[in-house]
Amino acid sequence: MPKKSNPDLKRPPLTREVVLAAINRIGGAASKQDLARALDVRGDERTDLRGILKQLEAEGALGRTGKRAFASATALPDSGIMDVIDRDTDGELLGRMRGKDGLFGPTVRLAPGTARGGKAGESAVGVGDRVLVRIVRDDEGPVARVTKKLGQSAHRILGVYRAEGRGRGGGRVEPADRKARHDLMILPEHVFGAEDGDLVLVELAVGGRPHGPKRGVIKEVVGRLDDPRAASILAIHSHGIPMGFSDEEEAQARAARKPTLHGRTDLRHLPLITIDPEDARDHDDAVFAQADDDPKNAGGWRVWVAIADVAAYVTPGSPLDRGALKRGNSTYFPDRVAPMLPETLSADLCSLRENEERACLAVESVFDKNGQKKSHRFVRGLMKSAAKLSYAEAQAAFDGNPGPKAAPLMGQILKPLWDAYQCMKIGREKRSPLEIQSSEHRITFGPDGRVNGVRKRETLEANKLIEEMMVMANVCAAETLEAKRTPLLYRVHDKPSDAKIAALTDFLSTVDLNWAQGQVVLPARFNRLLQLSAQTEHAAIVNEVVLRTQAQAVYSPDNIGHFGLNLGRYAHFTSPIRRYADVIVHRGLIRALGFGKDGLTPDEEGRLDEIAEHITMCERRSMAAEREATERYIAAFLADRVGATFEGRISGVTRFGLFVKLIETNADGLVPISSLDERYFHDEGAHALVGERSGRQYKLGQKVEVRLEDAVPVSGGLLFAMLSDPEAAVPGAKRRPASGRAPFAHAPSRGGPKPKHAGVKNVAERKNAKKKTKR
Repeated sequence: MPKKSNPDLKRPPLTREVVLAAINRIGGAASKQDLARALDVRGDERTDLRGILKQLEAEGALGRTGKRAFASATALPDSGIMDVIDRDTDGELLGRMRGKDGLFGPTVRLAPGTARGGKAGESAVGVGDRVLVRIVRDDEGPVARVTKKLGQSAHRILGVYRAEGRGRGGGRVEPADRKARHDLMILPEHVFGAEDGDLVLVELAVGGRPHGPKRGVIKEVVGRLDDPRAASILAIHSHGIPMGFSDEEEAQARAARKPTLHGRTDLRHLPLITIDPEDARDHDDAVFAQADDDPKNAGGWRVWVAIADVAAYVTPGSPLDRGALKRGNSTYFPDRVAPMLPETLSADLCSLRENEERACLAVESVFDKNGQKKSHRFVRGLMKSAAKLSYAEAQAAFDGNPGPKAAPLMGQILKPLWDAYQCMKIGREKRSPLEIQSSEHRITFGPDGRVNGVRKRETLEANKLIEEMMVMANVCAAETLEAKRTPLLYRVHDKPSDAKIAALTDFLSTVDLNWAQGQVVLPARFNRLLQLSAQTEHAAIVNEVVLRTQAQAVYSPDNIGHFGLNLGRYAHFTSPIRRYADVIVHRGLIRALGFGKDGLTPDEEGRLDEIAEHITMCERRSMAAEREATERYIAAFLADRVGATFEGRISGVTRFGLFVKLIETNADGLVPISSLDERYFHDEGAHALVGERSGRQYKLGQKVEVRLEDAVPVSGGLLFAMLSDPEAAVPGAKRRPASGRAPFAHAPSRGGPKPKHAGVKNVAERKNAKKKTKR
């Protein structure tokens, strides 16, 4: 809860209402610095302001306009600059306000008739134009009235160029974004050398007709659709993932030298080993455990975790540092990595390679027989990895079937590691972190670089051993920096919002489970829910809904704890090769513990809030790019299986159809509502589509059989036809949508534009186009 403001201040205490009012007064968008000045926020109240802003953002009352600024989700400035971004289904224009950091606020309708032009001599306004507008309000919400046309937006669209007809020149671009409703027409003079099947970046053409297809100008060719790596190329360009390194970064990396013992603790006598995925190219953590010989800690363990000393090579303000901050983290696609650091460091000097001396930051933690951490200490050391094992090799050894590489390590290294982990598990179970099951799938590729399989990624106890040791090392880092009063970046995870808990409660009632209101929300309550559903047909969907209920973890200089791990303080320390947050934590430890002159600088300390927001954004950007690349690769894999049937579960219920997750590949696709056997409406409370005539239902979590109708690799879209019957009508359930809401019909209306389906691009081009459905 925010602290009480000084009663001597003339303004009222800081509340969410005061902050929202200030944003509206400023013009609908403001940075934290703008708000601090406007509200005369000083000292400890800055922490209160950050907390209120985060709460408002989590609730959806605020949105981001860029890296640092916030915009009210309901308030708009009285006037300002707007980019025209699309048309609605009635053909009217839609736009968003533009601030100094980018687009912000909700999508707003332009006044009817804007597209036709205004006074004599004025040109019509179209999609892609930038205009000066005045915001007015009518019964349906805000409306933008154009007062002046300023020019054209520089917004670029990524897509596939399709050449039309022989000898005519020109063609069209299919946008890669599955939400895009229309192709862009490309005139011959705007092709600029692009060929059929090229992946291109397009800007909307200036002028053109106010109605009809939008026209584009090809600005850049970024690849080929028939390239086996097209999915990751599309994701990289769609999300602006930084690729490559500057000459200055490469030069600094090449100049790096192997570490010496000078200023370091000698850890080369410890048989630390790395345990990683089979295909890992870098190794940034190593572990070792031994029974504690202290008679006062009988049954206890000493666990070492050594992490590559990246901060020794990536120094504050250097080219490598600026580049790493820009990237924020490495991005992992199914077929490639966009690394945060050059390979000279990430796969060599900062990788804890077998039998090679490497610089490290290491922590030794002492646990009692109940798995409770008693103490810990950090050292800046020089180590030599005794062995490199994969998770599968380590697991086979733990199961009593060691391979030739693991067998010599059993007595001194692997058995003590396993026994220490069993002890640590006692403490973990008492802590009761959230136990959501992962449903990740791994894509495999053939020699030609094309997808040849999709299989579920197996989580072994060896994975969990490393994970638990890394978690505790991260806790040690946060505790040490707090004890030394050194600023740091926490990894924080808030508890679920009241709105999400309410939605979860509604869903659970549909699967004969309940969530008692009024009790404290704890990870253990979710774990109990997962246990109750584990042996039922609803286990997978309950796991999925519990996952969706959680907030997203972020980086912050202000600590609110980590809900999912059930920890009071937590920071990322164990992966500095691939996360900039860990580099900052390493520098903090170096400064706090007097390990050298390359620690956290005063300038970095003053920018921790800004750095936290930036690297959180980078993480979200990478997650979105990775997810979209995976979707496109799976769509490419399934493209040859159109017409095949699959088992799946309904993973989402919307006004326009059902999302079905395939059990075989974990892929999501859409069953349009208009393709079902009768008129259905969306019952939000029941998480179901309900037949108006029969009352039968398709419900969230229902196991179904579907037929693949279309798979479009360029967008990752999958379109399904439902083969399973709906569940029987629920006695007493409503048969009609709530008053004032139009039902969704079995067939689309004949009048007006017919946009492409949100889930699939270019369905109309298939031979069976007439059978396809629209949103």
